[in-house]
Amino acid sequence: MRIYIIGNDGITLCREPPATVNAGEIVVASNEELHTTPLSGKRLLALWNALPGVEKIRKVGDRAALIDQLWSAIEALPEPEPQSDAKRSSKQDAVITMLRRPEGATVDEVASATGWQRHTVRGVFSGTLKKKLGLTLASAKEERGRVYRIAEPASL
Repeated sequence: MRIYIIGNDGITLCREPPATVNAGEIVVASNEELHTTPLSGKRLLALWNALPGVEKIRKVGDRAALIDQLWSAIEALPEPEPQSDAKRSSKQDAVITMLRRPEGATVDEVASATGWQRHTVRGVFSGTLKKKLGLTLASAKEERGRVYRIAEPASL
């Protein structure tokens, strides 16, 4: 089932009825529902002219005919590409991954992997990882220098 949300930024296709609708948005699933909406002629005209590949019009003329044309054009739009559930990887995620490895990571290794300065890496360790995210960092002096790891919480 195709459900459309008409908002200030255009028309959005949904697969399921939305759990909540923001103020000013209208949800329609059929031509009949579109006919019953309180959309002004000016708003209908703007929606029509925003559609790709349609001949732009300046006057509404017959409101019912415009709604029928608008519905036909909306239904003819291609399905949007499904959104990937995978979150885009960030440098912070990469740092956390490096620190969770058994071998851990040095400040220099994190700096070269992220392109950050050494003081920025130390700031991320102290501010973001420890204070904001509440992670416990353990460090040990090893052959390759001071190595940092995320300490796993003790099981009770």
